[in-house]
Amino acid sequence: MTKKISNSKNSSNKENTVALFEQKEIRRVWDEKEEKWYFSIVDIVEVLTEAKDYQAARNYWKVLKSRLKKEGNETVTNCNQLKLMAKDGKARLTDVSDTKGILRIIQSVPSKKAEPFKLWLAKVGSERIDEINDPELAGKRMHDLYLQKGYSEAWVHQRERGIVSRNSLTDEWRKRGAHEGLDYAILTNEIYKTGFNLTANEYKSYKGIAKQRNLRDSMTEIELALTNLGEVTAKELHKENDSFGLLELKKDVKNAGKAVKGARREVEKQVGHSVVSKTNYLDETRQKRLS
Repeated sequence: MTKKISNSKNSSNKENTVALFEQKEIRRVWDEKEEKWYFSIVDIVEVLTEAKDYQAARNYWKVLKSRLKKEGNETVTNCNQLKLMAKDGKARLTDVSDTKGILRIIQSVPSKKAEPFKLWLAKVGSERIDEINDPELAGKRMHDLYLQKGYSEAWVHQRERGIVSRNSLTDEWRKRGAHEGLDYAILTNEIYKTGFNLTANEYKSYKGIAKQRNLRDSMTEIELALTNLGEVTAKELHKENDSFGLLELKKDVKNAGKAVKGARREVEKQVGHSVVSKTNYLDETRQKRLS
């Protein structure tokens, strides 16, 4: 029987990420309690079978899963399900397995990619253990992953600065009485609404990306820099005003948004066009490379 493992948004011991194997995204979840990765089986089947699309890989796995069940295969019997982000931006229950289970599944899928994938699995597992022992490695690997996806070095550096500022700001919010989740979303939206005249969801819609996607991964360097300005300013205002509670914090972030708005208008005056990009930055970058 397939069992379900909880990995709710507020769970502190689950970390959803993706890893790249030959430019193909493999969704995965790190379980801190068990200290191991769970990988999306369909994503791996898609790579191994070189399926034409995700649906073809799903169909292949459905047939293979049925056959393995009939054979009493232990891997399928102990198969887990976790909510992973689908391509439509929605979190959906997906069959996953740990490294041991994936290796058994690989044995059932004739593929020329089997051996390289086994090596990749071993590498991914050892990297995570290394990162636990040396957290700086996680930052370097995130940097490399963005580059592999096609982002420029300059963009990645800007994104990294933004991550540091964002983490520093949310730490400040937590100390000053804001609650992770809804409060953080309200405060972040206030910066976007005042600074860019768009809520986070409106911004995503404007760029044509799914609501569950990370907005900042679609921003240009200027958009990231302005967002960073807003968050750094907000933290400074919180400290200066000794703000506490959602209402006081919201007043500060609105004023920080005004600083973003002023800077944005000045930049737009100089460059002669809106800096709020309507396109997904990465898609635009890839298109330029192809042209």
